[in-house]
Amino acid sequence: MSELSEKLPFKPIPTLLAIAIGLIIWFVIPTPEGVTDNAWHLLALFVATIVAIIGKALPIGALAIIAISLVALTGVTADTPKQAMQDALSSFSSPLIWLIGIAVMISRGLIKTGLGSRIAYYFISIVGKKTIGIAYSLTAAELLIAPITPSNTARGGGIIHPIMRSIAKSFDSTPEQGTQNKIGRYLAMVNFHANPITSGMFITATAPNPLVVDLVNKATGSELQLSWTTWALAMFIPGMLCILVMPLIIYMIYPPEIKATPDARKYASENLAKLGAITRHEKIMLGVFTLMLLLWANVPALIFGEQFSIDATATAFLGLSVLLIAGVLTWEDVLKEKSAWDTIVWFGALVMMADFLNKLGLIGWFSSSIESAIGLTEFSWTGAVVILTLVYLYMHYFFASTTAHVTAMFAAFYAVGLTLGAPPMLYALILAAAGNIMMTLTHYATGTAPVIFNSGYTTLREWWTIGFIMSVANLVIWIGSGLIWWKVLGYY
Repeated sequence: MSELSEKLPFKPIPTLLAIAIGLIIWFVIPTPEGVTDNAWHLLALFVATIVAIIGKALPIGALAIIAISLVALTGVTADTPKQAMQDALSSFSSPLIWLIGIAVMISRGLIKTGLGSRIAYYFISIVGKKTIGIAYSLTAAELLIAPITPSNTARGGGIIHPIMRSIAKSFDSTPEQGTQNKIGRYLAMVNFHANPITSGMFITATAPNPLVVDLVNKATGSELQLSWTTWALAMFIPGMLCILVMPLIIYMIYPPEIKATPDARKYASENLAKLGAITRHEKIMLGVFTLMLLLWANVPALIFGEQFSIDATATAFLGLSVLLIAGVLTWEDVLKEKSAWDTIVWFGALVMMADFLNKLGLIGWFSSSIESAIGLTEFSWTGAVVILTLVYLYMHYFFASTTAHVTAMFAAFYAVGLTLGAPPMLYALILAAAGNIMMTLTHYATGTAPVIFNSGYTTLREWWTIGFIMSVANLVIWIGSGLIWWKVLGYY
């Protein structure tokens, strides 16, 4: 069997398992009442794809191509072959997909110019005695820019991640060398898991948060309006506790091989001296970086009015364009950035399938089923809120976008909680927190995830394991401390 496996372009056991599960859902398990056959069949394809990805049946990009082909050929989303093909490719017009890809391409500029290394060495020179100190410095940087960076992908994937990679590289810890466990894996995990926490702390830290505010306002007949200050005050203590604990939890589960770096400060200072004065290309890269940060933070719109607001993806394209015109990056550099193109392909496929699960009504059916099931029980509002929150959070395994998840499920879950007597403000804050914590779960859960995952520092198993653990830890800490803090604030 092992010899056969080596000859085959795919892993036979994960492949057979994925096919078997897909066929069982499609042909054996009857379509539930209230669900269309097409929705159920798409679920079969989606689950089979996820199983194949987890089992590494083929490279994830190859599996994405197969998934797109199957959606187009089976016609589960449309009545005509032409429309089915258009549906299968629909997500590649998504701004989020391109924001992720372009952010990865731009990060190449930080590495190529040496600016990333310069920033990394500067960080190390300040807090470089221990690896965990470096981890907290990255987390602090993430927190500092979160209130003014509405795109969590741009923040975690486009700004912090290149710095993290440069720091790891300075310690010779890279996936290419097979040395990612030295320090890179740990820092990559901290880099990512800081992102959902900071996203939950401010309305302006990620796109779905304003949507939550709007849905809460509508559900309560405008009686409950979450302001920026109210949100920030409510989430500050729980978020800070999660930030303090998160690097320690990851440190215990996946400890870096390099724990103490006593010579790091001296090493960093020596390398800063070797780099010499900042070069022209570094200055351009820094200028582009600063410009993008200001645009992502919507600063021109705040000063001059909304007509000067620029879309986050458009900002990324502008940044890349400037780097190409200035010669900081060449088109060859862009073409060689395989991880960016790979991410665009596989993330695009998963987003497409998740979107159509929603459009075909499967997510709505599931939400309604949960509502009905809880309505038939004799649970108090407390028990109902616990169940609703857990289901709401862990349904994110079936989503590749937090915005899509919030759009599909928040209103229904919030409504049933209110019907059962949950305090409006308390329940709104709980679901809002869960809507950000769920980003931790998978490598496709939010835009930041594929950027960091595709850099190769962690395996899929490591990612999903720590993702689940951190979801539990964040939920317990956030809600546990929140219940006390929100009571002090008089929110319930």
